Order: sequence, then C-alpha cells, then structure tokens
Amino acid sequence: MNPIEKKKLKAQAHSLNPVVMIGQAGLTPAVIKEINLALDAHELIKVKIRAERDDRSVIKEQICAETQAELIQSIGQIAILFRKNPKK
Repeated sequence: MNPIEKKKLKAQAHSLNPVVMIGQAGLTPAVIKEINLALDAHELIKVKIRAERDDRSVIKEQICAETQAELIQSIGQIAILFRKNPKK
C-alpha cells in the first residue's frame, strides 16, 4: 500500500470509534474472530489494546499475521487496521 492510500485511510479512520477492545485476557481466539468479523463488515477498524507498550507491539503484529490485515497507524493504545473485502 502506498503512502497516499494510507493517508486517505488515516483520514477516514479519524472519526471512527474502537470496534474491538483487547483487555487483560489478551489476544484470544474469540478476539481474533471478532476482529475478522469487523474487518469483513467494515474493512477499516480501530482496535484498542489495553496492555503494556512492549506487549502492544507484539499483539499488533500477531493480529496482522492472523487476520491478513494491514496496520495503517498506531497511536498509543489505538491501532487502525485495514483489510480489503473482496466481496464489496
């Protein structure tokens, strides 16, 4: 994805609220399933990760690997993810 496309997606995501929150239980298969459902429905989502800084980066990488989503932006506890839905 080129920088211009990422910039457009960041602008679109600005007004979004987090769809999925990852709490103290961490990244469970149920959370991955919810993220997949949200990406199928919306393509562009925000995820709030309530964990320590080092753990957040690992969780973000794991989410992207398991869902084939692309990390658009990460600020603090919020991660913006995008995955193109071929059905749309």
